[in-house]
Amino acid sequence: MLARLAQLEARLAEVNGLLSSEDAARDIDRFRQLGREHAELSQVIEQFHAFRQAVADRDTAQQLRSDPEMREFADEEIAAASSRIEGAEDALERLLLPKDPDDERDVMLEIRAGTGGEESALFAGDLLRMYMRYAERMGWRTEIMSESPSDLGGYKEVIVRVAGEAVYARLKFESGGHRVQRVPETEAQGRIHTSACTVAVMPEAHAASEVQIHPDALRIDVFRASGAGGQHVNRTESAVRITHLPTGIVVECQDDRSQHRNRDKAMQVLATRLKDREARERQAREAATRKSLIGSGDRSERIRTYNFPQGRVSDHRINLTLYKLQQVMDGDLDELIDALGARHQAEQLAALAEVA
Repeated sequence: MLARLAQLEARLAEVNGLLSSEDAARDIDRFRQLGREHAELSQVIEQFHAFRQAVADRDTAQQLRSDPEMREFADEEIAAASSRIEGAEDALERLLLPKDPDDERDVMLEIRAGTGGEESALFAGDLLRMYMRYAERMGWRTEIMSESPSDLGGYKEVIVRVAGEAVYARLKFESGGHRVQRVPETEAQGRIHTSACTVAVMPEAHAASEVQIHPDALRIDVFRASGAGGQHVNRTESAVRITHLPTGIVVECQDDRSQHRNRDKAMQVLATRLKDREARERQAREAATRKSLIGSGDRSERIRTYNFPQGRVSDHRINLTLYKLQQVMDGDLDELIDALGARHQAEQLAALAEVA
């Protein structure tokens, strides 16, 4: 590990030089990439320096033990330095864990109503609001790519593009089945109903470079968009439906008045779904060897329950229950997301220990 840290220390010096050069800002994408690398490396090297300082302090204290008058003081210093060394080693182990190459990507967030009829569609709308509010807290940008509203104001399906810093890293464990227990507005006798929605968080694909989509594999249909409640009666065929024939994946976009814009959105969603399909197939093959509790990506798995009568939200993967349901529904997701990330890191460390 020390050799690896020395290499990273040299790389940080190199990145510092690149960022301070006169040409640094000419290529904005490259400049941002270097900025992210600098931030990651600085965190690691800061811990590395803390580790080296603690080792030096322990060695100095051990030399003092030869003096009988200093021995008690030296023992206290050795214990304190040893504790700092252990803490720095733990931090470095976590910082040096393999990074998910998709962590910095923007995402397509897809919410679909499941069992529960109209109540499920209303819950899909609540989940959309929850994630949109979280995105606002994080300073991320959101754009509705496709939506299929329900009669009472919820969604049968909605797809949102979320863009910003480390979006996939924060949201990737949200994929799965979300269950709600509450008294629906349409329930006259006050009985609690259970409904469910499915959430899929997919790292955005760059269609041109990552996913090869042959024109012959597509069927593209255009039609008139339909607005809710008679609004936006579209007199032109601006809505677009794209069917990927080999996989049967269908994407429909009609929110924009421009057919060209709707087509671009649909292709963007299609490329992301194809990338996600390939990733899940790969994960399924890997899971045959080792199944990760959190990172399995199995969307049929019930991952979380939102119980309104009791004001609690429970994540079943990590056995975490929080009695702050309203705050969570208002976008306060950090406690859940941080706990999921910590468990994932623990799994990675356990896997590395097995290999070692």
